[in-house]
Amino acid sequence: MNRRNFIQTSTLAAPMAVGGFSIKEIFNKSGGKHDFQLKYAPHLGMFKHHAGSDPVDQINFMAEMGFRAFEDNGMSNRDVDVQKKMGDALAKNGMDMGVFVAHKIYWNEPNLAGGDEDLRAEFLDYIKKSVEVAKRVNAKWMTVVPGHLDLRKEMGYQTQNVVESLKQASEILEPHGLVMVLEPLNFMNHPGLFLTKSAQAYEICKHVDSPSCKILYDIYHQQITEGNLIPNIEQSWDEIAYFQIGDNPGRKEPTTGEINYKNVFKYIHSKGYNDILGMEHGNFYEGKEGEEKLIQAYVESDSF
Repeated sequence: MNRRNFIQTSTLAAPMAVGGFSIKEIFNKSGGKHDFQLKYAPHLGMFKHHAGSDPVDQINFMAEMGFRAFEDNGMSNRDVDVQKKMGDALAKNGMDMGVFVAHKIYWNEPNLAGGDEDLRAEFLDYIKKSVEVAKRVNAKWMTVVPGHLDLRKEMGYQTQNVVESLKQASEILEPHGLVMVLEPLNFMNHPGLFLTKSAQAYEICKHVDSPSCKILYDIYHQQITEGNLIPNIEQSWDEIAYFQIGDNPGRKEPTTGEINYKNVFKYIHSKGYNDILGMEHGNFYEGKEGEEKLIQAYVESDSF
């Protein structure tokens, strides 16, 4: 019996263990880590009960479980030596580095949408610093959120202000082969933000017209904002460079909410997507048991 069949018939039949073995032990007994079809990327803290608090130990555990990528929103704020250690651990395990947040996000007041030159300069300075972070951890993508609406300006003027800022940021990133991915966020968790829908992000990317400005399609956010997931992914496909995952309601792992992730993953895989899907969600269940159920949920959702 091959490894994939073993995991599917054993792990899925019994939610936690078979014959008293944890999922980690099952993977080891089956000849190694699970062979996921897509490149799912956990984050720090997701497996703390198995791997402890050390970032390198956590990355090593993710690799043992078969995950081929990792993301860390807070990477820019970590000490340089920690960044280097994490980058080395990723390289040693053959894992790709996913997104990190590139800049200060303005949640309650306009920055890029307002067109203020000082705030634009601040944003561009963050982008320049993010180039160095990306080099240390061998990252390709960084998250950009254009910030809050400027309620005193018409939407067309705001859009042009954002586009101009992103064009200048793209000029910084293009020589390094780096990509900022624009993330539309939902109105319930983040009310009042400028960027909310996939079509809006698509239009902006077309105006910026740079390989360094693409879309981060967060499936959780877009389920809340607009639904119609697969058709919207299809419409924006040529500008999407990165996905993030979270079921709704609750923003936990697949199988815990209403999104049919098996079908969504199957569609993304059918498009030949080989890049990262960030696991930007919490654990539905607590403790070691919860971490094992989370892995099981990805094994199940990846079985298409």
